[in-house]
Amino acid sequence: MLDAPDTAVLAVNLGTPETPTAPAVRRYLAEFLSDPRVVSIPALLWQPLLRGLILPLRSGRSAAKYALVWLPEGSPLMVHTRRLAEAMQALLPSLRVRHAMRYGAPALTAELDRLAAEGVRRIVVLPLYPQYSTTTTASIEDRVDDWQRRHPGITISLVQDYSVDPDWVAAVAGSIQRYWQQHGRGQKLVFSFHGIPQRLADAGDPYPQRCEASAQAIAKALGLAADEWQLGYQSRFGRERWLQPYAEPSLWALAEAGVKQIDVVCPGFATDCLETLEEVAMGFTETLAERGAQMRYIPCLNAEPEHARALARLAVASLA
Repeated sequence: MLDAPDTAVLAVNLGTPETPTAPAVRRYLAEFLSDPRVVSIPALLWQPLLRGLILPLRSGRSAAKYALVWLPEGSPLMVHTRRLAEAMQALLPSLRVRHAMRYGAPALTAELDRLAAEGVRRIVVLPLYPQYSTTTTASIEDRVDDWQRRHPGITISLVQDYSVDPDWVAAVAGSIQRYWQQHGRGQKLVFSFHGIPQRLADAGDPYPQRCEASAQAIAKALGLAADEWQLGYQSRFGRERWLQPYAEPSLWALAEAGVKQIDVVCPGFATDCLETLEEVAMGFTETLAERGAQMRYIPCLNAEPEHARALARLAVASLA
C-alpha cells in the first residue's frame, strides 16, 4: 500500500455560489467570468459590460435556477465533490485527499496553502474535467503554476486529461448499464458535453476531439452500434458560434424523426451541477415532452465507488 504522509491529492471542480441567492451568484459569476481563459475579451472592454449589464441581468435569473436544484446540504456540485473526495480518501488512507474549487470556495490556492502549512511536499492536482480544454484544465494549471513559483520546495503534478482512461470509461459505461437494468433502455443514447466557442477549437483547443474520443470509448464499452448513439454540446453563451451539433436542437430533431424515448448522459461533468440538473434533466426533458418524446437523464458518476476508484488510480499513477 502506498505510504506517503507528505503527499496529498487535491480534486478540483469548477465552483459554485455559496447560496442560491442573487448576491452570492453575482460574486461567483464575477470571478468566473473575469477569468481570461473563460472570456478572452480585453478587461478594459469586458469588465464594464460584465459589471454594468451581464451580472445585474444574470445573477437573479441564475439564482432562481440554482434554487430549483439546491440540496439540503448545499449546492449539488459542492455536495457531490465533497463526497467524492471523501470516497477517494477512504481508498487512499495514507494520503491526504482534499477538494477545492477553481472559482468560489474552498478556493484552490487557499487549499494549496493549507496543505503546505500541514507539511505536504507532493501534491497531485486532479481537475475534475475528464476532457482537457484551455477553458477549464488550463485555467487550473495557470493558478497552480503561479502558486508553485512561490513554493519551490513543493512538487506538484497535474492530471491533464483522462478522457479515455480505461477505469473511468468503465465507470461511466457501468453507470449507464445499471440505469438501463433498472429503467429499461431508450431508443437512442445521447452524450451531452459542455460546449466551448468554435474559435477556440479552431485555434487548437483539443477539447472536441477529447469529447468525441470519450463518447466513442463509452459507446464501445457498451457495445453500441454507430446508429444507437450520438453526441452534442450544451450550455452556449452569447451570440458567437459554439461547438456543434448543439445538444438540445439535436434532441428535438430526433423527436421529430420519431424517436420517442431518449437517454441523455453528460460524461464531461464529474458531478451533477446546475448544467446537468436544471439545463438537461429539467430543461431538455420539458422541451422534448412538448415534442412528444420522453427523455431520461442518467446522472453523473458523482461519488459512486467506481468513480472514486478510477480517480484514486489516476492520482497514484501520477505520483509514479
